[in-house]
Amino acid sequence: MKQKHIILRTTQTATRDPFLGALSFPRSAEAVAAGLSIEVEDIDRRQVSALTRRSDILAMAPAIPMKLIEPVSKKNIATPAAQTTAWGVKAVGADTSPFTGEGVIVAVLDTGIDAAHPAFAGVQIIEQDFTGEGNGDQNGHGTHCAGTIFGRISDNIRIGVAPGVQKALIGKVLGENGGGSSEQIVSAIQWAGQNGANVISMSLGMDFPGFVKQLIDEGYPAELATSYALEGYRANVQLFERMAALIKIQGSFSQATVIIAAAGNESQRNVNPDFEISVSPPAVSDGIISVAALGESTQGLTVATFSNTGANVSGPGVKILSARPGGGFVQMSGTSMATPHVAGVAALWAEKIMKTGFLTPLTLTARLIGSGTETGLKPGFDPTDVGAGLVRAPQV
Repeated sequence: MKQKHIILRTTQTATRDPFLGALSFPRSAEAVAAGLSIEVEDIDRRQVSALTRRSDILAMAPAIPMKLIEPVSKKNIATPAAQTTAWGVKAVGADTSPFTGEGVIVAVLDTGIDAAHPAFAGVQIIEQDFTGEGNGDQNGHGTHCAGTIFGRISDNIRIGVAPGVQKALIGKVLGENGGGSSEQIVSAIQWAGQNGANVISMSLGMDFPGFVKQLIDEGYPAELATSYALEGYRANVQLFERMAALIKIQGSFSQATVIIAAAGNESQRNVNPDFEISVSPPAVSDGIISVAALGESTQGLTVATFSNTGANVSGPGVKILSARPGGGFVQMSGTSMATPHVAGVAALWAEKIMKTGFLTPLTLTARLIGSGTETGLKPGFDPTDVGAGLVRAPQV
């Protein structure tokens, strides 16, 4: 039976390690970028093994369902409480940083954006729809995430970590119902990299149960569908890793790019302290910075009960106030909300590095993760839950 597959192909010579399967590429960003293509073909699974051994194929994976990492809570805010700066912006130190993200290009791969929201006034917004629904944001998730990264002061409230960002790439990869496909995500990552993104923010995850159901609906027995879905899971993780590696290689020669993604909201520590789920794809892939969520308490910041464990870093992710389509604000909670805080801090670090030296993916990643701190966290936390800790904006 044939199945839709995503093929990452290059016209350049790629050398494959016969034992590890690792690839090395030409040390030319232009050659890699020019020779890279993403193709989607219906392939019989019996052909997959032979095709993946070809030197022109960098990675191949079945197209599988992707979904919005749904907020754990959501509340429209007609009139925000008397505050001038959202708590997450303060927590990462963006309100006291001399940097604003000026000169940094940010990409948000999500449900789109309400570009007419006052919080985005003055931002050059370039939209690209990968869903077929058209530009705009009928869901609201993408607008909220974008507002946290680069939103301007609106109704006297600062919601954005990096309000000096002047250009944003908005890739609509999830539809109104929050659904999408891995082929759309991979294509959007390539689009963002080709259009100069320094920071790519993704608050989405793999819909593994949805993939199993899809295969069962296509006639596979449940056991076989689960087995094939696991194969697809592994292949897609490798696909995202190869994509991240290519982005990193390009960044070593042209603009630097880092990819930041939400760890996922599947944990249930409120039910059982040991009910912890590991970081979900694509965030689990090597080369992608995964983000856990923190919330406020009287004893310090705490790991959100829903936040998946094993992330690289943490960000504010509980009761986050940001932009709502149509104007006004909405408060949401989730690792989806923590991710744009980290993306915003990455933009601040990128600006600092560009003003003092040469920006590379390695330096930006090192500064961002190195900024993580456990200071201010409630005592007794599990280090695995917070990674390097809460990211912090550069202060000098």
